[in-house]
Amino acid sequence: MFDRLDDILIRYEELMLELNNPSVAEDQNQFRKLMKEHADLTPLVETYKKYKDAKQTVADSLAMLEEESDEEMREMLKEELSEAKKSIEQLENEIKILLLPKDPNDDKNVIVEIRAGAGGDEAALFSAELCRMYTRFAERNRWKVEMISVNESGIGGMKEVVFMISGQGAFSKLKYESGVHRVQRVPATESGGRIHTSTSTVAIMPEAEEVDVHLDLNDCKFDVFRASGNGGQCVNTTDSAVRLTHLPTGIVISCQDEKSQLKNKEKALKVLRAKLYELECEKKQSAEAEERRSQIGTGDRSEKIRTYNFPQGRVTDHRIKLTLYKIDSIMDGDIYELIDSLIAADQAAKLAKLNEE
Repeated sequence: MFDRLDDILIRYEELMLELNNPSVAEDQNQFRKLMKEHADLTPLVETYKKYKDAKQTVADSLAMLEEESDEEMREMLKEELSEAKKSIEQLENEIKILLLPKDPNDDKNVIVEIRAGAGGDEAALFSAELCRMYTRFAERNRWKVEMISVNESGIGGMKEVVFMISGQGAFSKLKYESGVHRVQRVPATESGGRIHTSTSTVAIMPEAEEVDVHLDLNDCKFDVFRASGNGGQCVNTTDSAVRLTHLPTGIVISCQDEKSQLKNKEKALKVLRAKLYELECEKKQSAEAEERRSQIGTGDRSEKIRTYNFPQGRVTDHRIKLTLYKIDSIMDGDIYELIDSLIAADQAAKLAKLNEE
């Protein structure tokens, strides 16, 4: 491990020299590539330097203890030695985590698809609340949210909503949200005060670039139609909405959020690329089913991943058996504790597997 770290340190120094070379800045593509590599290596390099400093502190403290006779000074050295040893243990664990293979999709923007499941109108209302939760989370991170399509229910709910979240590390945070989300509460339409259980399915897909997936437009059928629902002038008076059918897979995407037919077509293609890319990823990962089952956030939509219990004010993530009693702040987009815990559990599982190997 340490030979690899020393090689990374050498590469980091080389990158610093290359980035300071004026000729490199002239090639913007190369410059961006080097900047990304530099940014990716920086956390690991800084942690490794702290680790080396802590090791040096241990060595220095031990050497001084052998020579020092003053008891007060010896106590200070022992305390310094103890803190340095604790720091080494912590930094070693951080280094192992930073050395774990990185998901190539982590830096990508995401396309979020939320569908109402069991529960009728109540499931649609819950889907709308999940949409708001992720939108608020994006706002807290200063990420951009762009609506792609919405199929509303009559009472303010959403039968289906698709939107894009653009921002640094969006997929790395939100990828754990794929799955079935369950809500337990008394619906507004329930006169008897009984608690109902409804579900919504969330799919988180990394935005796919043209280089990520081959898409033949000859395999695509486009239909245009008049948009329905709220939208402002023109939205209901022109054939601006687009329905895209991918003939080989049967995937159908409708987009009517924009007044421009061309923009709706572009958005529909973005969603299709993401779906095709996800299918390709699932094919590759099916051979590693056992490994996927051992990890958090595999995106298996057949399993219930989280329950939102409103009468008890709690949210429970069943994958890591975490229960938080702050449902109001969570529904307002404060899902950091959930996501951080999922990331920690995922890293712990990967570290355990690495140690076994």
